[in-house]
Amino acid sequence: MSLELKGIVKKYGKKTVLSGLDLTIEEGKIYGLVGRNGAGKTTMLSIASAQNPVTGGEVLLDGEKVWENQKALDQICFSREVGNMVNGVQNTMKVREYLRVAQMLFPHWDKEMAERLVDEFELDKKQRIFKLSKGMQSMVTIIIALASKAKYTFLDEPAAGLDVVARENFYRILLDEYSESGRTFVVSTHIIEEAAEVFEEVIFLDKGKILLKENTDDLLERCIHVSGKAEDVDAVSEGKKMYHPEKLGRSKGVTLLLEQGESFDKSGKDIDVSPVSLQDVFVALCGGEETV
Repeated sequence: MSLELKGIVKKYGKKTVLSGLDLTIEEGKIYGLVGRNGAGKTTMLSIASAQNPVTGGEVLLDGEKVWENQKALDQICFSREVGNMVNGVQNTMKVREYLRVAQMLFPHWDKEMAERLVDEFELDKKQRIFKLSKGMQSMVTIIIALASKAKYTFLDEPAAGLDVVARENFYRILLDEYSESGRTFVVSTHIIEEAAEVFEEVIFLDKGKILLKENTDDLLERCIHVSGKAEDVDAVSEGKKMYHPEKLGRSKGVTLLLEQGESFDKSGKDIDVSPVSLQDVFVALCGGEETV
């Protein structure tokens, strides 16, 4: 089973947010969805979960259209950011009321898990949503996502507002649930480094299109940073995909994305070759243009 986004176009008036986006989300993986502000991450997830109509294209789950298909929708949860306002009105719902609504929306809801996570996160179920801190609101979002037990579960910036201990706790719980259930998770985040080891695959979204979708470990193995004298760096980089070149006097640094199975030869040049982090890869690919 897979969730497919085919030729997705989304426009708001004259502004095009998603432009011919194609993506296949396979079952049983944790994906990291990474992109700059305005890249279209939230829009893409809202369309994939049929919370937002497309301007063009279609979303299919196991070959069936998702839009207005309750059988398919029962397998999908997009747990969106809990906010202080709902349609311009203050969100006065209590936590327990919010969870009760979620229980009605998701047919595979795990009430026991929800209660356990409420206790673990030390949430006060009597507290009203608008009175919660940003971190506590994120915890409510996480609880809904995990307790939904949906086969395809999307989380949009779930770690927003969480301190480092709470974030570590969230990723541990996420991995435990993934190991036990084999569910598919797509996690949109700006906090790339600490989540990198959690993501089996990473999706880079840039200017409304999928720039890259790849196994995280394979991607990091193929990316290197080369630095040294400009002429030496240019010589060993010739014909390769180069990103984010930086020059300082006669020195130069550049990130190379090697092809699958391609080796790198220093050719006796006096250059430094170093691995790069997932955040470095993202900055190189989405923060600067390809030069070859």
